[in-house]
Amino acid sequence: MARSRDNRHAATRRLVDELIAVARQLGLEVRVESGPFRGGYCVKQGDELVVLNRRHPPEVHLALLAEALRTRPLDTLYLKPAVRRALEEAWDRSSPSTDAVLDVALD
Repeated sequence: MARSRDNRHAATRRLVDELIAVARQLGLEVRVESGPFRGGYCVKQGDELVVLNRRHPPEVHLALLAEALRTRPLDTLYLKPAVRRALEEAWDRSSPSTDAVLDVALD
């Protein structure tokens, strides 16, 4: 049972790494920070960022990255089928919301 959970966790981590690479290809800076924040897409001094909270599990990172990428021109990039499927599943689970754009205080 724990082994299965560990395998899912590792697979999700790999998907997050792929999504970080996609975000960077599309010109977004991705930062992993610690602090009292949820994370997500934000604009700081004109720079578009996706901020992920180091304390959150990869499943949360995946959801935040998927939301940040929802309106991006993904059809201009090759995405591995598993990555595209993960994005579509994340989008199916959530609806677009104003929570996708967050004020995140970065020092």
